[in-house]
Amino acid sequence: MSASEPKAVWKLEAELGEGPVWVERDSALWFVDIKKQLVHRYDPAIDERGSWKAPEQVGFVFPAERGGFVAGLQSGLFHFDERTGAFDLIAKVEADKPDNRLNDGVVDSEGRLWFGTMDNKEKEKTGAFYCFANGEVRPTGVGGMVVTNGPAISPDGKTLYLVDTFRRRIEKAEIGADGGLGERRPFVTIEQGAGFPDGPTVDSTGAVWIGLYGGWGARRYSVSGELIEEVRFPVANVTKLALGGSGLRTAFATSARQLLKPEQIAKQPQIGDLFAFAAGVVGVACPLVRY
Repeated sequence: MSASEPKAVWKLEAELGEGPVWVERDSALWFVDIKKQLVHRYDPAIDERGSWKAPEQVGFVFPAERGGFVAGLQSGLFHFDERTGAFDLIAKVEADKPDNRLNDGVVDSEGRLWFGTMDNKEKEKTGAFYCFANGEVRPTGVGGMVVTNGPAISPDGKTLYLVDTFRRRIEKAEIGADGGLGERRPFVTIEQGAGFPDGPTVDSTGAVWIGLYGGWGARRYSVSGELIEEVRFPVANVTKLALGGSGLRTAFATSARQLLKPEQIAKQPQIGDLFAFAAGVVGVACPLVRY
């Protein structure tokens, strides 16, 4: 099995494209540009595009069971109504850390939202992971990171994959029946010079896809942590992949051009665009957030 070559499908010039998620009820890909405070929607079947302005930096949006979306903004979780463009506060997160922001997340089969925070200046080890369940945000006990990414969840819902981007580490932990996390164990460490592990996603075989920031590509690892495949991109900063489209067989990937100089952008003019390629494997449908 091998993936096809990534092609740009939306020339966005995103500062920090992130958080792609395929929403089945909408048959569309939703994702964000964190720094431009934008939520984007892309329907590949009819090549339709839409964008909404968020009131703060926005790290992710996930479909909610009650309709609309749960959005991770800088200050906390908000309900986003795509019909009106309104963002209504659900819960503040880390109100005592105004320099932090929400960054990435995933929804499990129980409708729980797992997400991480990070230092917006990318200097202090103030990032941590949380779980939003039954209308409440609770810490997981995993923290002390500059940049958190993910998490991602195995198809059976029993394993959580956590990314410590600056340390180049991906760890895994078992999810208990009560929603608590077991002991963290090493999964994969990205070697020096290959970029930094960014957003992860899991396909139906249990393999973990990881975007490589500064690595000009994305990788796919088996459940045992073996490198199965590497997909090269025409841009350096690949932030996260999502599997969607017909049969959940298309990989969509966001990218970022933040902090790049004009001469660097000139060498990779598609940086910041949305990409797509045939993944050669089936994805996992995103559950709805319950609250």
